[in-house]
Amino acid sequence: MPSAAERTRTLVHSTCSAVLLVPGLAGARPEQLTADVRSVGPDGDLFLDFPADSPAVRAATHAQDDEVRAVLEITDVAPVSVPHRIRGRAWVSGWLTRVPGQAGPGRMMLRLEVGDAYVDDLWGASAVDPEDFARAAPDPLVRHETELLQHLDSAHGEQVRLLCGLVEREGVARVTPLALDRFGLRVRFGRTDGHTFDARFDFPDPVGDITALRRAMHQLFEAAAS
Repeated sequence: MPSAAERTRTLVHSTCSAVLLVPGLAGARPEQLTADVRSVGPDGDLFLDFPADSPAVRAATHAQDDEVRAVLEITDVAPVSVPHRIRGRAWVSGWLTRVPGQAGPGRMMLRLEVGDAYVDDLWGASAVDPEDFARAAPDPLVRHETELLQHLDSAHGEQVRLLCGLVEREGVARVTPLALDRFGLRVRFGRTDGHTFDARFDFPDPVGDITALRRAMHQLFEAAAS
């Protein structure tokens, strides 16, 4: 399974919504605290691109000693329609400073030096050490997961439903692909009584690209059909 640090890095690199929480900015609108671009530097620092007039930029500019404590809160919502759609959250906290000259006109780059992090997702809840966060790599499928899950759900629903045979459960009314990573596919099953349960289908070997993923999915559906 992916480590807590890898899962957190994956969420940072994903298209999930993320809001920068800064003390004293309680009145700011969420869209004003959402970076247009976010990335991770080689030392594990987060770089967040904001409009120059953003409340977050003003807070970093006027902070004593040119830094302020802040938390990046990331919310992971399933890209397909399922009950209980929030798949997880992560919080990355640290010290916010400006990085002048690193963004375009009318923009300002902010750096969040990571002090600690925490993830609570489908795998469980765990604290993340900053050094582990810096060393971790995001899942190689992170940029494709949304499109892949939506494609599975809309174009391969019958094949996904065959996975019911691998969990040996009766009374299933709906089967929805919920999450996909290099280790496998997670599916949410909706029962006729309204309850849901998840099942994880691991690949024989972790996949590193779309070509390997296609082979792994083909093997999984073959196993379910047989």
